[in-house]
Order: sequence, then structure tokens, then C-alpha cells
Amino acid sequence: MVFAALTMILLLCSFLPQWWVKRVIRLHSGEIDTLPGTGGELAVHLIKRFDLNGVRVEETKPFTDHYDPNDNCVRLGADNYHGKSVTAIAIAAHEVGHAMQFTRGETISKLRGKYIPVSIALGKLGAWLLLAFPLVSIITKSPSAMIVMLGLSVLLQLAGAAMYLIVLPEEWDASFNKALPILLEGEYLPEEHLDGARKVLRAAALTYFAGALASVANIGRWLLLLRR
Repeated sequence: MVFAALTMILLLCSFLPQWWVKRVIRLHSGEIDTLPGTGGELAVHLIKRFDLNGVRVEETKPFTDHYDPNDNCVRLGADNYHGKSVTAIAIAAHEVGHAMQFTRGETISKLRGKYIPVSIALGKLGAWLLLAFPLVSIITKSPSAMIVMLGLSVLLQLAGAAMYLIVLPEEWDASFNKALPILLEGEYLPEEHLDGARKVLRAAALTYFAGALASVANIGRWLLLLRR
């Protein structure tokens, strides 16, 4: 009973944070014909307005919106690139916020490029060690070796998840120090939609945090399964 309850809790922690992010984004993705432009058009306009020379705007796959500092490019999912919705406008402003951080050389802009690749590498290595655990246990038949391998896998995955949290200030800055003031001061969204924009910007800022929670929960779920 306890095992089943813990498993259910960890499963919920694995899926709920990212489900919440996607739900908020979808909830405010309805088309508003009266908006002055699409998310892609707003991104282009803001790049010109803030003299972000050399920054391009491209369409990409849904739910993969991001700013790529290597290509100096704001990439928006098709719905946000072509869409006239609160989500499209807020996400476009958020990603341009990242372009502003990088173009201006702000210290906070270095967090993602420095830590996310390390986080991904640590997470993958830890996951591979965990997947190889049953095979190693059969081959070595050494309890101490298995404990070391399991502990190393957990530590690597926890370190990878923790590094996702390091980029939270960068995401928060892009949403609430860059994008939100732009939307409040400009005429890009009617006042009645600004509260929805705040919610979308919060979800955008917490995307990596939700991913970190899901990673930690998955580690706990694997540990419970291996204890059986």
C-alpha cells in the first residue's frame, strides 16, 4: 500500500508540473482577431524597436520556442509565430527578452549556455547508468559495486536536475523584467488580456523548473521500482 501510494505521488510529480505549463499556454492560445499582429510579427517589431541588430526570427516546432544565442535567432512554434493570441504575444516577448539579455551582454544571459548543456549531459549519463544497472548486477554479482553504481546514477541525475534550477533567474528576468514591462507599456495587448499574459509569462519562466521537478520525481520512481 505504501509503495503504491509513493509511486502514485512520484508519478503525479513527474507529470503535473509540465502538464500545468502546457495547460496555461493552451488556455490562452485562442485567436484574437483584433490584435495588431502575430507573435512572429511582434518579435520582428521588438527586435527593431530595441536595436537588437542581427537577431533573426524563425518558425520552429510547437512547444519548442526558444532563443538560440549561437545562431542569434528567436524561434517560435508555428502557433505562436503565426498566431494572434495572448500566448503567442507573451511567448514572443519572452523570447525577445532572452535576445535582449544576450545582445546587451547581461551576466544573467550566460546561465543557460553555461549550465544547460552540462545538465543534459549529467542527466543522460545518470539515466544510462540506471538502465545498465540490471545487466551490471547480473555480470558482477557484487552488492558493493551495484550500490556504488546506483548511488552515482542518482547523484548525476540530481546534479543535472539542480542545474536546471540555476537558469530560473534568467527565465524570470526574461518574463518579468523584460517581456511584461513591454506588454504593459505598449499597445500589443488589450488591458483585459494582460492578466492572462502574466500567467503565460509565469509558465514560460517556470518551464525549466517544471522539468527539474519531473527529473527528480523520475529518479525517485526508478528507485522505488528497483527496491521491489
